[in-house]
Amino acid sequence: MNDRYPIGEFKCSEIISHEEVTEWINEIREFPSRLVEVVSNLTDVELNKTYRENGWTIRQVVHHIADSHMNAFIRFKLALTEDNPTIKPYDQDEWAKLADCKLPIETSLSIIESLHERWSYLLQSLSEEQLNRTFHHPDSGLVRVERNIGIYAWHGNHHLAHIKNALE
Repeated sequence: MNDRYPIGEFKCSEIISHEEVTEWINEIREFPSRLVEVVSNLTDVELNKTYRENGWTIRQVVHHIADSHMNAFIRFKLALTEDNPTIKPYDQDEWAKLADCKLPIETSLSIIESLHERWSYLLQSLSEEQLNRTFHHPDSGLVRVERNIGIYAWHGNHHLAHIKNALE
């Protein structure tokens, strides 16, 4: 573990069990409440703390989670409705510098809460065939829906650990 990957990098086996997918979906469902619990009463001084040198502020991390998870939700929907679509990557560091990332975090918290409600509902409805659908990421290659569920369960936990580390 380190400042960049406080919970370690995402790892999963090639064969993913139904139990793992169910656990990941539950983590995605519960993530907003866990995030709100940590960040809801932070001061501006605390929101401007970083989790590592040259890292994002807590405020930027919260806005990044909304940006990233909105993109992820769209990628899931593309994979479920198109044949192995190629998704568009985005420059998350440049997005974190845009003016909307200076807004109060409540704007992104409300997005995250609503998005995760829809997202977890969609994910829990997926069939085995849908879990095995894929999309092509220009940087990562072929990505299966079931693996991507794990990636985003990890992603939320990863950034929650960043926020907690910044507050210590």
